[in-house]
Amino acid sequence: MLLTRIKGPRDLDRLSQEELNQLAAEIRSFLVDAVSKTGGHLGPNLGVVELTIALHRVFDSPKDKVLFDTGHQAYVHKLLTGRQDFGNLRSKGGLSGYPSRAESDHDVIENSHASTVLGWADGLAKANEVLGREDHHVAAVIGDGALTGGMAWEALNNIAAAKDRPLVIVVNDNERSYGPTIGGLANHLATLRTTDGYERFLARGKDLLERTPVVGRPLYETLHGAKKGLKDFIAPQGMFEDLGLKYIGPIDGHDIDALESALQRAKRFSGPVIVHCLTQKGRGYEPAEQDEADRFHGIGPIHPDTGLPVSTAAASWTSVFADEMVKLGKERKDIVAITAAMLQPVGLKRFADAYPDRIFDVGIAEQHGATSAAGLATGGAHPVFAVYATFLNRAFDQVLMDVALHKCGVTFVLDRAGVTGDDGASHNGMWDMSIMQVVPGLRLAAPRDAEQLRAQLREAVEVKDAPTVVRYSKGVVGPAVPAVGRIGGMDVLRTPASEVTRPDVLIVAVGALAPMCLDVADLLDKQGISSTVVDPRWVKPVDEALAPLADGHRVVVTVEDNGRTGGVGAAVSQALRDAGVDVPLRDFGIPQRFLDHATRKEVMAEIGLTAPDIARQVTGLVAKLDGRYESEPAATVD
Repeated sequence: MLLTRIKGPRDLDRLSQEELNQLAAEIRSFLVDAVSKTGGHLGPNLGVVELTIALHRVFDSPKDKVLFDTGHQAYVHKLLTGRQDFGNLRSKGGLSGYPSRAESDHDVIENSHASTVLGWADGLAKANEVLGREDHHVAAVIGDGALTGGMAWEALNNIAAAKDRPLVIVVNDNERSYGPTIGGLANHLATLRTTDGYERFLARGKDLLERTPVVGRPLYETLHGAKKGLKDFIAPQGMFEDLGLKYIGPIDGHDIDALESALQRAKRFSGPVIVHCLTQKGRGYEPAEQDEADRFHGIGPIHPDTGLPVSTAAASWTSVFADEMVKLGKERKDIVAITAAMLQPVGLKRFADAYPDRIFDVGIAEQHGATSAAGLATGGAHPVFAVYATFLNRAFDQVLMDVALHKCGVTFVLDRAGVTGDDGASHNGMWDMSIMQVVPGLRLAAPRDAEQLRAQLREAVEVKDAPTVVRYSKGVVGPAVPAVGRIGGMDVLRTPASEVTRPDVLIVAVGALAPMCLDVADLLDKQGISSTVVDPRWVKPVDEALAPLADGHRVVVTVEDNGRTGGVGAAVSQALRDAGVDVPLRDFGIPQRFLDHATRKEVMAEIGLTAPDIARQVTGLVAKLDGRYESEPAATVD
């Protein structure tokens, strides 16, 4: 096999055109076989095989910087840079599903949030200029989907301002992000794809006119001098050239020779160049090519021959939300939905099918989505903006200043909240409950099970004068966790097994961690430590009934699937201080560090967010209190 002989990019230099095509076929076969076992981003990588080979043939990585926006299409890049052990892809100790500096000097940026690569490329090109590195080049690969993001156009505006600063921008145009790319840019690129092209038109015209006596050559020169107008008429790439960016393309993104030729021309140019490549997501694997939803963008383990899942997934948090949104849409005509290019992943496809006039895909533009939602709310609709928790980080200012300041009734539904695991640091939704705590008037719900997700979503869309947030985990939703009582707006999930004057521990269980908190209570009970478990349901604002309830316990423990800094534990602690309740509080949550990829269970064990770990620490805290009270009855513990 040719692939096993590739230990680094320069090994590609020795291969003939025929061998390069053979290598491309081997890579596709390898990807289907490997990713079908582990799961991962299959479709995007099948689409960039020839493009990645050409990039590494033309550019000298790592001296030259080859950058990938989002990074989910970097599997081929990994293979060509010596990383061919995909046995533990996206698992603990195995390769990351994205570029990783810890893995290779060829990986420059680890961004897996879209539309950022051009900003990186602009900075790297500026560094080359400032430091006089004329033999260093920067090539940035960005998809047509990522070009819908505002950050990309902010970067393009700056890149185009320096007409003599070399930088190659490769637009990987497969008409998709997760699903089909939408909006004005998509229409423009579609025009470029389907136009015969200025260069071929001019070549044919030159051949014809030069055979025309007397007037032929002068007329050709006149036409050539008017090429900008002709280009806009024949192949309207003027949007790029009006910015000051040289445009090459469209190029067949599966023709290695054509790609190399275009990239070589772009590399030699002394300013910024866009190379527009047409690729097919999922290319070469029939099940992916026939998948209209997302061309196997991201998959779990599958049967490689059929593309069918190895096992049938149980009901997920996302599917519960999806069903309830359809019901809400039927009941209320003012309910509309917003997605940032992730219709299928966030569960809005069913709503879109049922109510196609009430779904808005804003592209990869979370900031715009949030502000557009404020406009929709002001206009009388109630928008539900469904987005991964980690991606709402990008729209914080809009949530704060556009939605909350204007008291707009907008509901943000955060999928994949908390530890997500195998997608690594950038996809853990561990910041939302901390970030949203500072937004005045915002109300935040963390449902513990499917029934509560349905109920709290309905409660959220009833709020007309403030933003609401409903957040839930990735994956399978667990069994129902029934309440045994209600105190204020909080559900009581467990009371002490035996009557005591003052129970030892009040456990505040946040969202999907409620079952684990009940396990903690069971373990404490075996140690003779009495406990009450409550689910606050709405964690912001802190329920007024919590402070007096806490005052009736010796210790308060909060458990959340969110960063400890500024999270629910911090908010509860502040609420207790404000109420004059002097009870020791211990908050359990995610440490404020970037977490390596592994399964959710492995990550939770690593950070000590398990029932045995929590029970052990709480037992130690209670024992410490017992010892101190015996010797110093008047003392308090912080």
